[in-house]
Amino acid sequence: MKRQENKHIILILGASGFLGGAIYKELCSYFRTFGTYNITNKTLEKNHHFFQYNIEEDDVYEILDIVKPTIIISALRGDFSKQVLVHQHLAEYVFLNKIKLIFLSSANVFDAYSKYPSYETDKTYSNSIYGHFKIKIENMLLRLPKKQVAILRLPMVFGNQSPRVLEILQHIKNKTAIEVFPNLIMNVTTDTKVTQQTHYIINRNKSGIFHLGSTDLVHHDDFIKEIIKSLGNPKALFKQVYTTNDDRYLAVLPKYNLLPINLQLLSQDILTELKI
Repeated sequence: MKRQENKHIILILGASGFLGGAIYKELCSYFRTFGTYNITNKTLEKNHHFFQYNIEEDDVYEILDIVKPTIIISALRGDFSKQVLVHQHLAEYVFLNKIKLIFLSSANVFDAYSKYPSYETDKTYSNSIYGHFKIKIENMLLRLPKKQVAILRLPMVFGNQSPRVLEILQHIKNKTAIEVFPNLIMNVTTDTKVTQQTHYIINRNKSGIFHLGSTDLVHHDDFIKEIIKSLGNPKALFKQVYTTNDDRYLAVLPKYNLLPINLQLLSQDILTELKI
């Protein structure tokens, strides 16, 4: 298995971020894996598999020429217009070199549809700047040959070291209110599940659009309260935010590109993982 997997050279753009870092840790034992980081970091500077890369100033082609990846995973953050430009360059490179790009997208590409959950083939439509930006990149990548692109649409991601959980713990420590959205119905995932799913997509050479959320739906306020209970039930303050009087969906459910049962998850699995 390992020998067969070694054929790929993987470049993770944004490998010092939460999700990019988790994917790097998952893949680096199996493939020749390289990553980029933005802010100067002594540890990463010593790691010959990491390149400092600032989307505002640096040319992505320099790193591509050194690494010569067979798969690029984009987990970039930063200025939206700069990211669009970077992805234009990536799309050209992927097309010319007949390699593959895996793009981490978001449930926000559907945030203008509030009446029902969204499936892989639904038309994207967003009211938010963030959603618009993700749609712009998705549309650009969908013009590439189908086999060369995998778009992974993610709902809210939780995990022991996730920014969302760390923020909740910070609010509890500071005795400040945690914002909850009682009318928001969503699905959720964890960094560990996303990394396993990404690994599977690479191994099986899958392409297309994947909705990598839990197969069940939860209310935002209930789920946040459950997370706090999982963390040992510390006292927490809540600020209820009502953006609408009706229930509003922001959920990406899989229907067509289903992964094996062991790679699917329920929201309860996340709570179990946080308890450990």
